[in-house]
Amino acid sequence: MVIDTILQKISAEQKFMISVVIVNAGNYLYNLLLGRILGPEEFADAALLITFLLVLSFLAMTFQLTVAKFSVIYDQDVFVSFINKMYKYAAFAGVALGILLILFSESLQEVFNTKSSDMFIIFGIGVPVYFFMSVNRGVFQGGKKFDKLAVTYQAEMLTRLMITLVLIYAIGAQFSILIALGIGISFVLGLFPFRTKDISLFKSYTLPPNQSKYVTKFFVLTAFYELTQIIINNSDILMVKHYFETYDAGLYASLALIGRVVYFVAWMFVMLLLPKVVQKQKDGEPHTDILFKYVGYIALLSSCIIASCYIFPEFVINSMFGSEYLSMAPLLWKYAIATSLFAISNIFAYYFLSLDQYIPVILSALLGISQVVLIVYFHENLTQVVLMQIVAMAILLVFQILYFLKKEIMNKRAKI
Repeated sequence: MVIDTILQKISAEQKFMISVVIVNAGNYLYNLLLGRILGPEEFADAALLITFLLVLSFLAMTFQLTVAKFSVIYDQDVFVSFINKMYKYAAFAGVALGILLILFSESLQEVFNTKSSDMFIIFGIGVPVYFFMSVNRGVFQGGKKFDKLAVTYQAEMLTRLMITLVLIYAIGAQFSILIALGIGISFVLGLFPFRTKDISLFKSYTLPPNQSKYVTKFFVLTAFYELTQIIINNSDILMVKHYFETYDAGLYASLALIGRVVYFVAWMFVMLLLPKVVQKQKDGEPHTDILFKYVGYIALLSSCIIASCYIFPEFVINSMFGSEYLSMAPLLWKYAIATSLFAISNIFAYYFLSLDQYIPVILSALLGISQVVLIVYFHENLTQVVLMQIVAMAILLVFQILYFLKKEIMNKRAKI
């Protein structure tokens, strides 16, 4: 009875936030167990697959955010045409990307110094399913069906964790192939619950010309921003895997996975922020308070994590990955600073994106490219790689804040 009473008092958004914390914890447990079981050298290939999964999630997030935004805006008749077109586009994009991964699997093996090309083939087969899953999640997100949205994330996380561990201990095959299998199976189970209402992929649907242009513009710019996310959030691991020995790449992957806890939690606030801001904009209500609230949450969380990584670096790494990874301890708090700066600037970027203001997207792209350039020229050691990221992300956050202040001043002048 007490539990039922407590659950009734918790809002759908709060339940979703709790669910995201659980999902992130599960994903972290997945990464940590792989790090401990495999050791630095084998973990390097596993971390590459996890990075590919993050890259895929950013690409598919274009569909999810587009569906979430227009689910709020469109009435039922237009929404039916819109959602069916989005599923068709997702199917095309997923199949095309999957085929590319399969065709270039051997080239990817050479570039990233992996032990097998089969892991890229298996991963490519699962890609179309992930795109479908993301459109489905966008419907739940836009409709504020946070309970169903939470279930899809939990199903994906739990099945990936459990199936991967079962495969590793039950089958004597190459670890990277087993991990790719676990990831692919989790995509299928992450589809559920699947919203089947109004979906008819074999009928022809059209949007009004003005709406079609609006959707296309938002989709393209969101895709462009997600591409910058891929560059900023994953280029370091990919470049370290290319420039450094496999053992060092495995050590760096452990550092990245610990330091990115801030960014993973920030996604929870992005999920809640976008439909709220779009709705308030539609109703003509102020919405900067939402931005301040979520930036405050991330800033507080970031400060706690950076402090913990600075004071107890060896304890954190030893507890999570084990003594084999302790050489990364001095870099932990510095990497946490880089990801914290990125997480806060990301909240600003998605806030403006939901308002159809795209200059922050361009700023992110420029700083993402600058981060890659800096690492290309300064990668004598892993410390240098981390410092280059801090420089790029600090500049990005300053620009995002300056742009926000400029827009606020302009809005106040317009009201006078």
